[in-house]
Amino acid sequence: MARLFKFLLAAGLVLAVVVVGLYIIPSDQYIFLPDKARPLAPYVTVKGEKPDRDGGGIYYVAVEVKKASLLEKLFHGLHEGSTLVPAAAVKAPGQSDKQHQAEELQAMAESQDIGPAVALRSLGYKVPVTSPGTVIAAVDPKGPSAGKLKANDVIVSVDGTPTPFLPALRRAIGKRTPGQPVKLEVKHDGKVSTVEVKTTSDPKDKKRPIIGVLTSCALQQATKIDLPVPVHIDLGQVGGPSAGLAFALDVAEKLGRDVDRGHRVVATGEICLDGTVAPVGGLKQKTIGARRAGADVFLVPAGENAQEARRYAGKMRVIPVNSYRQALRALATLR
Repeated sequence: MARLFKFLLAAGLVLAVVVVGLYIIPSDQYIFLPDKARPLAPYVTVKGEKPDRDGGGIYYVAVEVKKASLLEKLFHGLHEGSTLVPAAAVKAPGQSDKQHQAEELQAMAESQDIGPAVALRSLGYKVPVTSPGTVIAAVDPKGPSAGKLKANDVIVSVDGTPTPFLPALRRAIGKRTPGQPVKLEVKHDGKVSTVEVKTTSDPKDKKRPIIGVLTSCALQQATKIDLPVPVHIDLGQVGGPSAGLAFALDVAEKLGRDVDRGHRVVATGEICLDGTVAPVGGLKQKTIGARRAGADVFLVPAGENAQEARRYAGKMRVIPVNSYRQALRALATLR
């Protein structure tokens, strides 16, 4: 009996060491985990802000992203709402974790400028913005720009017309008939060159010319936003651009517009200077985080993001939006 006890004890110790080892040793994949939504009020300061007397509030929601351990990779159901993803889905090839974190913090810093700018414009303020061009996020490998343009290139002008922002880029290309070429002034790695690209028809609108690129809400280093009202936002080490929509809503709320109307409003979505709301990642985890915070409504980018959110929302109401104005209209109709 004593020998059996010693054997079981030894086996238990070995098993414990193995389990601890598997939990400590990192794998080659990452894991997304839900993080509870939090109110923005303590982290956003606006000069001249007014107290919110009807309760509710604007909330942001993040996703905990970390290297998955070998144990989490083998048993990825250990955490509720977790998702195991390959490293390529988190960071660029050859990019270190430190470089990726710096990139995410930069995206957060940009959203802290863009969100307030969009909110102040909607309230009637003049917000001067200077930008050297529109950033390309991705290039359609089967489109006319393939092999000529690359992600992170900046389109400075189209046929001599400056394109500091996406609307200007669309207007300039829209002057052509599908099939006609356009001359693009493009900045790549600091050097500017002229590239000719033949337009093609938009699959969704045959009369609309496109060049087969996806644009980004990202700002250039030379972009300057002059806010007429001082705004300070500090979320610490939280990175990424997905709190942009929430920032815009909270700034408007603090300046006297009753945005939340007494509801707990959780919002996610990258916001562009023209007020467009762009898709973000981690909707499964963000929806669970919003639900855990007792949200009344969850504002998310329309399309696949909204579809993903509805899978995990339970009884929480999900409102898909394409723009900041649409978000304001949707909240204004809440009972």
